[in-house]
Amino acid sequence: MDNMLGLLYLASPTLPIGSFAYSQGLEKAIDEGRVHDRHSLEHWCLDVMQLGLAQLDLVLIGQIYDAIALKNVDIIVRCNEEILASRETAELYQEEVNLGQSMRRLMITQGLMLEGIDIPNKPSFLCCYTMVGVSLGLDLSSIKTAFLWSWLENQTAVACKSVPLGQSDAQRIILAARSKMGALVKDESTEAFGSMPGQVMASALHETQYSRLFRS
Repeated sequence: MDNMLGLLYLASPTLPIGSFAYSQGLEKAIDEGRVHDRHSLEHWCLDVMQLGLAQLDLVLIGQIYDAIALKNVDIIVRCNEEILASRETAELYQEEVNLGQSMRRLMITQGLMLEGIDIPNKPSFLCCYTMVGVSLGLDLSSIKTAFLWSWLENQTAVACKSVPLGQSDAQRIILAARSKMGALVKDESTEAFGSMPGQVMASALHETQYSRLFRS
């Protein structure tokens, strides 16, 4: 039961870190008409999950998780630096840093620090997210699941405000993605790579978008 509550806590959209303020380029894709309905949003989300998050973020979560078990701070720092370096636009980088600082404050105020392991000086969101998952007693699969689920919920929330998209369509996308998410979580790839040029361009162009609701 404690592990289940920890999973729900980590995946909750009410986690007070401000992730609702970011679209990760999706708002620009909507502005350009590339994402305009349930089907196009579903393609966007699945592409980013399979070609981006699964190849980079989930792999680095795994590396950080293993390094925490070994109490290898050097590997944690290296992974943290790799995460920050992988955010290819000013907005994606700032999002990672801002959410990382928010997660760091959460860890301190809620007593979620890991014994014997210091948080990097400029913590990434992904690094702190993994640390919180470990502190809550979650296994690697649960941390990856929580990360994907919260990311997908946030993307559909962006679409509901910006397309606009109905809540029923958003829920259909989330439920339809379950089997894909399960396969991605089970993937045991250990080499992190992957760049999403389309998402990167959308994020870069979003910086000068005339009217916008989100910070990325």
